[in-house]
Amino acid sequence: MDSYEVIGHIVRKIDGKKSYETIAISFPDPKFIKFFSETEVTKGTRLESDGSSISINNLRIEVEEARNAQEVVLSHDYDIKYTGGYSIDGKTIYLDEHFPSMLEVEGKQVDARKSIGFHHELPEKWMSDNGYEYPYAHEVATHIEKEYVISQGVTWKGYCEEVDKNLRNVYRHKLGKSPVSLDLAPYLYCRDREALKEIRESGGN
Repeated sequence: MDSYEVIGHIVRKIDGKKSYETIAISFPDPKFIKFFSETEVTKGTRLESDGSSISINNLRIEVEEARNAQEVVLSHDYDIKYTGGYSIDGKTIYLDEHFPSMLEVEGKQVDARKSIGFHHELPEKWMSDNGYEYPYAHEVATHIEKEYVISQGVTWKGYCEEVDKNLRNVYRHKLGKSPVSLDLAPYLYCRDREALKEIRESGGN
């Protein structure tokens, strides 16, 4: 059984009845579940699940959808505007090829592929695919990234300083090759026309 934290719900009408479509994420090894319930499960609630069902107030509820990071691959082979991204189908997470895999933070090594890739980009994609707008998905993903970083024994401030230093290096490079399958939703939401133009000129969709 894994421990999940509820990060949001959307009210749906199913057969004329109100139903709460709820999503929860387990970390530090990211896993995702979605389920429907007649009662609201508030954000921040902790749940136990084996990936197929959960129990709320002694009521067993089937999990509608389950995903986990083991089903996803990380690519470090492309130029990615904003440094991190994901494929349209959610099966690939991207980290810009100029961004280091390992970050030296306060004398410790932090794996950026895990902190940015699997603890930010992946949860953000899971939420976006389930109807959550980019700003909220990004906010939740940043919280998950922060929790992971702190679990590595470094401060969030120290980590962000190291990330920002490397971001400046990434932003100095013009995109050379963008993946065809890159999900453009974040750029479209931000109405970043320059980024979209650069992505398309470098091979993106």
